[in-house]
Order: sequence, then structure tokens, then C-alpha cells
Amino acid sequence: MFSKKPEPWAPAPARQAATNNAVASTFSVLGADLAIKGDITASADLHIDGHVQGDITCATLVQGESSVIDGSIKAQSARLSGTVHGGIEVAQLSILKSARIHGDVSYESVTIEQGAHVEGRLNHGLTMSDGETTLTLVG
Repeated sequence: MFSKKPEPWAPAPARQAATNNAVASTFSVLGADLAIKGDITASADLHIDGHVQGDITCATLVQGESSVIDGSIKAQSARLSGTVHGGIEVAQLSILKSARIHGDVSYESVTIEQGAHVEGRLNHGLTMSDGETTLTLVG
């Protein structure tokens, strides 16, 4: 009876908090039922559960166990647990036990779980460009 109605122009607190969080971080997910032919470039984080035929460049990559990537990967950090056919250039790399890597791997730091399969050369040393996700090999 004496309740005060909110102003119609005022944003709802929950909606405002959700909007602020969405701006703070961006995370894209490619589901298990998705197959992509072509290169993927993302300025933020990427989670792939599907099949990608093409090169991937992003800030952070998380690959699901059932995922297959046929192409090169360039990222600041990556956690790989699926299959990769192609070269990998990642500063901070984690290869989980379910991963199957077929290609050369360049890294600054790497963690490889027991049971992971890597078929290719492991090369220590990357020089990161100023704030970019593209990587240059030190050679």
C-alpha cells in the first residue's frame, strides 16, 4: 500500500551487475556439435569442444577431450585435452593426459600430464609481441 515503485528508467541491480561482468571478461564457447572450416581469431578466451579445420589465434584456449583441431594454434596460454594436428605456439601450455598432439610445439613453460601423447618436436622459447596474441619464435 505504501510501497515505493522503482523509477522506470533506473536499471535493475541484477541486470546492471550482469552487464558489468560481461564487459569485464569475454569467453566464447564452440560446442561439441559444432564443426568449423576456416581460421578463428579471438581477442579473448576460447573454449572448443567441437571440430575445427583451420588455424586458431586467441588469448587463452581451452580444448575439450572430444575436440579435434586440424590447424595451428597460437595463444598466450592453452590447456589441451583433445586431438591437435598442427603446430602449437603457446607461452603457457598444459597438455592433459587425454591429449593427442601431432605437430611441433613451441612454448615458454609447459606441463605435460603422464599419459599425454606428443608426436613432434618440443621447442623452448617464444618472444611475445607487445600485447598481441601473435607469437614470434626465438631462433
